[in-house]
Amino acid sequence: MKTPKDLGFVFPAEWAKHESTWLSYPHNENSWPDKIETIFPSYNQFIAELSKGEKVNINVLDQKMQDTVFAQLQEIGTKMENIHFHQFRTNDAWCRDHGPAFVLKENQKAIVNWDYNAWGGKYPCELDNQIPLQIAKHLELEVFHPHIIMEGGSIDVNGKGSLLTTTACLLNENRNPSLSQAEIEEKLCNYYNVDNVIWLADGIEGDDTDGHVDDITRFVKADTVITAIEKNKNDENYTPLQENLKLLKQARLENGKQLEIIELPMPNPVIWEEQRLPASYANFYISNYAVIVPLYKCPQDQEAMDILSKIFTDRKVIGIDSTDIIWGLGSFHCLSQQEPAL
Repeated sequence: MKTPKDLGFVFPAEWAKHESTWLSYPHNENSWPDKIETIFPSYNQFIAELSKGEKVNINVLDQKMQDTVFAQLQEIGTKMENIHFHQFRTNDAWCRDHGPAFVLKENQKAIVNWDYNAWGGKYPCELDNQIPLQIAKHLELEVFHPHIIMEGGSIDVNGKGSLLTTTACLLNENRNPSLSQAEIEEKLCNYYNVDNVIWLADGIEGDDTDGHVDDITRFVKADTVITAIEKNKNDENYTPLQENLKLLKQARLENGKQLEIIELPMPNPVIWEEQRLPASYANFYISNYAVIVPLYKCPQDQEAMDILSKIFTDRKVIGIDSTDIIWGLGSFHCLSQQEPAL
């Protein structure tokens, strides 16, 4: 069976123009125990900012939820003509991981339906695992089936043939224990249409995904990454992030050149109910209109915003408070999935 790479489909970089952003509206109280109501102001602000530059497709449970969310978004000045609801039921809100991976070829679009097991069988996911197929049916798109576990937050691409990921996640025995690193790399190359896989090591403390790369290192240009750095040598994130920096300095792009590396600070530790949460500025989302950055009410917020503003000169850089959202163990990038424009 031919793969996207065989047929010339590509998985664009996130900064390529979007047709829309796909979201799964939060409803699972188990993801934000005793706190879910506090996340909606920031989450709805995220949607409002997205709506300024592209369509926003939102998966909801039922008509009641749709009506409630519609009213809330309308009240805060969202561009409602860009909001489209779909009654596609989900277990949870993490559309980066359970949503479809869209690939493009000239005037064609298709979906890669990676298997999904909620980060190694940690949570129920039978509804989430159907989302790519429901969206493909709705959009009448061809579907490719790699038949391996893969989450959108575990990879990042530069759109030119290079892909970032971590061994902590993709080589974890709770994902694809029967596959070797070489076999997993072959799937990445064939279904994301890349030629060069850059492997980093571990993720940050509190990340229940076993080390998603979108919390630590992101492509911001074809030849440039930002990578999170912890300055406090006594912090548990200091050593793994230094190790990843070392690996990035040794890495090469698809053209053989070294990466340009821009360091991004880590926020102060965010702790709730004695649990260290995976707070990181690297979990930003690049939309058509803006780069939306999670903030954590600490001095490094402005430093991170300034660094990203110098990189993304063609978009607004907008910070939204994520101190409540991160209790769900993810932020704006984890919650969203881009659909590129043809």
